[in-house]
Amino acid sequence: MREVLILSGKGGTGKTSVTAAFAHLSCDAVLCDLDVDAPDLHLILRPEISERNTFSSGGEAVIREQRCTNCGTCGDLCRFGAVLTGDSHPRVDPIRCEGCKVCVHFCPEDAIDFVPRDCGEWSIGRTRFGPMVHAQLFPGEENSGKLVALLRQEAKQLAKSKEMSLILSDGPPGIGCPVISSVSGQDTAVLVTEPTPSGLHDLERVAQLCRHFRLPAAVLINKYDLNERGTQRIRGYCKENDIPVVGELPYDPSFVDAMVAGQALTEYADGETAGRLRDTWRRIQQLASLRAAA
Repeated sequence: MREVLILSGKGGTGKTSVTAAFAHLSCDAVLCDLDVDAPDLHLILRPEISERNTFSSGGEAVIREQRCTNCGTCGDLCRFGAVLTGDSHPRVDPIRCEGCKVCVHFCPEDAIDFVPRDCGEWSIGRTRFGPMVHAQLFPGEENSGKLVALLRQEAKQLAKSKEMSLILSDGPPGIGCPVISSVSGQDTAVLVTEPTPSGLHDLERVAQLCRHFRLPAAVLINKYDLNERGTQRIRGYCKENDIPVVGELPYDPSFVDAMVAGQALTEYADGETAGRLRDTWRRIQQLASLRAAA
């Protein structure tokens, strides 16, 4: 089984549009959206949900008033100010509670429960390109790395059960916790960038992250024709660091038109950009097959 991860050092480089096109071209892949904070691959692929699950991580303290004697111990010990006290029984502010369980441990009346915290939802569905796993954290919730690990585990089980040979994942932007959770055990990372100073800077950061985790990477330059000097700098950086450039895409308004139509570019139009995407996908498949066999 091969795993291909599409990454970008910053948001807005076209990573999801590229992933949707690769999903259309792959024919035999489990699709996975690992951007659990702001997922959007489902907007193009429009999966029919067959299974929906709650994601719980960590917990929060809840005071049982019928056992509480209002001794104030929990309020005195809580360093986060999460226990609100007054004339009535104390209560826990779930926004401030960090789940440290100090109040639970030291309550003399054993009046505080520690209940799981629901942080989001994850789903399995069927798209026109194949099965898909994706998720959405609730606003302000944490533990995105744990949810990413869960999605990857479910995608692998789905691929095994359906005897599919490829997992194609749309990764989170940046280099933070969800990205770190995304890269381990992958066969190839495709780094989508654009020829701007911030594009090169963030490409360097995510490429360094891939090197740290020994994940082979390749680069796809989007909108290469808008800034030839910037494109040359990216090519130079890739050459110096022995990172293959598997494709270069021109600026193409059809990307937006395809998104509005809810389609991947390769199924919406058959022009130069679609042809370049097909060539790029063939090169990525060759790299992933070589690395999986190594």
